[in-house]
Amino acid sequence: MDRDVQFIGQSTAFLDAVERASHAAPMGRPVLVIGERGTGKELIAQRLHRLSPRWGEALVTVNCAALPETLIEAELFGHEAGAFTGAARARAGRFEEADRGTLFLDEIGTLSMAAQERLLRAVEYGEVTRIGNSRPISVDVRIVGATNADLPAMVEQGRFRADLLDRLSFEVVTLPPLRAREGDVSELVDFYGRRMASELGWTEWPGFTGEAMDALEAYPWPGNVRELRNAVERAVYRWDDPYHPIAQVVFDPFESPWQPHAGAPPAGAAESAGPDEAEGRDPSPATTEPCRDLRAAVEAYERTLVSEAMTRHRWNQRRAAKALGLTYDQLRHCLKKHALLDEPVSPS
Repeated sequence: MDRDVQFIGQSTAFLDAVERASHAAPMGRPVLVIGERGTGKELIAQRLHRLSPRWGEALVTVNCAALPETLIEAELFGHEAGAFTGAARARAGRFEEADRGTLFLDEIGTLSMAAQERLLRAVEYGEVTRIGNSRPISVDVRIVGATNADLPAMVEQGRFRADLLDRLSFEVVTLPPLRAREGDVSELVDFYGRRMASELGWTEWPGFTGEAMDALEAYPWPGNVRELRNAVERAVYRWDDPYHPIAQVVFDPFESPWQPHAGAPPAGAAESAGPDEAEGRDPSPATTEPCRDLRAAVEAYERTLVSEAMTRHRWNQRRAAKALGLTYDQLRHCLKKHALLDEPVSPS
């Protein structure tokens, strides 16, 4: 089973999208593939190429979002030697590489307006011009674009050219999210589960328990098929008993009691912070009672800070001093002042 080109599903919404792509494949016109992340947009692009008369030529893929704006035009259209800093020699662009084949532009909605203008000319006239050259080059390229953005809305906002959208949208294939594909979750779970079991050398496939399958089918799958594949394969490889159904599924691999939270100080911040920041408390704690003896309150608070720091650092005086922002001698003075040197060391 080829890992990258499998179409698994039986829902009407999914099969309709695949059928539309198959019907458009023999045409040489541009196609837009719209869908959420993980729905299989690249698989549709491969299907459009392999079912077309261009199947024997190159399928060139460009992730437009992965390239900086300053390099996207050079990547697509090529450049001559010395056209810009770092261009030591001439280089053909992706359009020339895909000549007589298919060019798949993933995340096409991230293209700059300048790149969109040059792409428009390439689509309309079949000509590209390398950066640093004024002579156009004729190319025969079938363009497939993919995005999870709302391109018509981007046109209204002035972020995408209307004339380019008109030329790219000869056919639009919109892929349904997994949550809308009724009955497909169980099919995908069985497929990816069996494949992972085979990779692990299991002699038989125990499947999932009823409770685990209920959880898999109830999950909303924001990452769609890609997320489901990871969750199922992770559950299979973590299960140590190939003779009993799998009962545990971890949907969030980052879930952990030690997971860092947003806004938490980076490692080492406690050492560089002041005594109040290092211990993670407000230097002026709230109190519901009026202070009748300021000096006594300050002394008591100082004793609490020092005692907690010593306990936290297992009564290692140098570490506690560093965490409190004190020198070793200053900490020793505080310990003597508050009679903390006589306290027994906790076994923990």
